[in-house]
Amino acid sequence: MDTGFDLRKHGGVEVFLRDCPTRAVLELIAGKWTMLVLVALEDGRPMRFAELRRRLDGVTPKVLTGTLRALEREGLLTRTVYPTVPPRVEYRLTELGLEVGGLVRNLTVWAQANVTAMRAAREEFDGRDEQRNP
Repeated sequence: MDTGFDLRKHGGVEVFLRDCPTRAVLELIAGKWTMLVLVALEDGRPMRFAELRRRLDGVTPKVLTGTLRALEREGLLTRTVYPTVPPRVEYRLTELGLEVGGLVRNLTVWAQANVTAMRAAREEFDGRDEQRNP
């Protein structure tokens, strides 16, 4: 499949190709729960699993566990287990995680600033669709 200009011929990557490593990074970061975990931990303060789960309304324990493991695997967060009974586990962003967390925070700020305009556009679009298909 021809995606147009092929950066690989010029020493770059082609993010539109399935096997591009950069695409895998973008797919991880763009995940719904990944973005929210990054924002929740972006202030640098460690959080426990239950605290994260309460903060991320609607996330299931299974999905949160998978998201945290994926972020730890890619070096974006650390998981620290303290030898207490019961064990205390804390999650904190690494330097790499803090960097991407700041980028995601900017996207969150943009979303909050533009949600009203986007809702208005959606309502206008849906109204046009209802007029065409009564």
